[in-house]
Amino acid sequence: MLPFITLSALVAANSVFGALPNSEGISIQLQKRGSGLARDGVIVPEALARQIYRGAKRYSTSIDATGQLKRSNSVFKRKSVRLKKVESEASEAVWVGEIQIGTPPQRFHVEFDTGSSDLWVFLSTCVAEGCSSDNKYDASRSSSSKRRKRKFQTGYVDNTEVSGPVYADTVTVAGLSAEGQLFSPINQTNGMEDYGTDGLMGLAFKSISQLKAPTFIDTLFSQGKISKPIFSMRLASGTGSEIYVGGSNPSKYTGEITYAPLESQTYWVVNGSANANGQEGFNGKMIIDSGTTAILGPYNSVWNWWSKVPGSGSCLPRDCGAPGYFTFPCANTPSVSLKFNGRDFPVAAGDFNLGVLPRNNSICVGAIGILDTPENTWVVGDAFMKNVYTVFDASESRVGFATLA
Repeated sequence: MLPFITLSALVAANSVFGALPNSEGISIQLQKRGSGLARDGVIVPEALARQIYRGAKRYSTSIDATGQLKRSNSVFKRKSVRLKKVESEASEAVWVGEIQIGTPPQRFHVEFDTGSSDLWVFLSTCVAEGCSSDNKYDASRSSSSKRRKRKFQTGYVDNTEVSGPVYADTVTVAGLSAEGQLFSPINQTNGMEDYGTDGLMGLAFKSISQLKAPTFIDTLFSQGKISKPIFSMRLASGTGSEIYVGGSNPSKYTGEITYAPLESQTYWVVNGSANANGQEGFNGKMIIDSGTTAILGPYNSVWNWWSKVPGSGSCLPRDCGAPGYFTFPCANTPSVSLKFNGRDFPVAAGDFNLGVLPRNNSICVGAIGILDTPENTWVVGDAFMKNVYTVFDASESRVGFATLA
C-alpha cells in the first residue's frame, strides 16, 4: 500500500469480478479479500495493530497551506518496528475487483481505494519480498505501452519505500477503457508487506496524486467514456458488493440520496457528526475511505465520543495489539450513527462490534479508534460504508449517502 498525503490542508471483463451493465453506467463486482479483524467473533490483536499502523502510514505525510509536502511527526513512528512485524501475521480485508492493462489485456485484481489517487501494480521484473503477486505487468507484451521519463517513488515514516517507473497504457475496467492512463508498475520495495492483491486503484483526487496524474475516473470522463465523473460503492459483508462507474445504481439503494458538499477536492472529505446513544460525540470533517476498515480520529475527539458510552474504556495494547482501541460491555452495544446534511445513518451493531477480547468474551472492541489525524478530522471506513450506498460525485463536488436496498 502506498502512503497518502495527510490532512493539514483540510484543517486550513467476465469472471467472479465481472461487469454488470446498467442504463446509466456500468457495475464492477467486488470481493472482500482477507480474514478481517476477528476470527470466529474473537478479535485478532495482530490484525487490529495492522489496521492502526496502516492508517498511520496512509496519513503519514502532510500538505501545508501552500500545498507543499512535509513530514508528519506521527506517534506511530516510535512504534513502527513492533507494528511492522505483526503486519505479516494478519490479513486485513480489502475490496478487490478486476482491471486490465495493456494491448492485449493483462489482468490484475486490485484494491479499489477512495483514500488515495494513484494506480499501481507490480512489474514483471520485481523479485523483492513485497512483490509476491502472481500477476505482474510486462510492458513488452503490450503494444500500447509507453514509458515516461520519470520515476515514481514514495516512502513512509518507518523508512518503508516503494518505487518504479511510470508508464502510460490502456487501462480497462468492465469494458470502459482509459487510453494513456498513467500508472506505476512497482519494481523496488523496501519493507513493504503483502496485502494479497496485485495492486491498487486510487479513486480520490489528482491533487494528492504522487504521480501527479488524473485518476482512472478523470481519464474516462475527459475521453468521453462516461458522461459525468461519478462512481458509487456498495460494500457488503456477504455478496453484492460493487463499484458502479458513471453514476449510481438504483437497484442498490432506496429512497433519496442525501448529499454533503466536499470541503476540498483532495480526499473525499465532508462535514458530518457521530452520535453515541443519541448524543453527539463528534462534529467535524470526515474522510470517506474504502481502504480503511474502522472509523479513526484524533485523541481528544475519539475520547469525547466514547465518553457517551457507559462502561467503555481504553483497550490495553496487550489485548488489542496496539494503542488506540476502546472496549464496551458486549451486553450493552451502543446505538451508533453518523449524520450528514441533517440525516442520520445508523451503523449496525455487527459492524460496530469488531469482536470480543481473547481473554474475556463479555468485553467487546468498538470500531471507533484513535489515529494521528488533525484535531477535527475523522477517517470513516467500511464499518460505516457497509451500512449505506455511497455516491462519489466529482462533477458537483459532493458525496451522497442512501439507504441500502
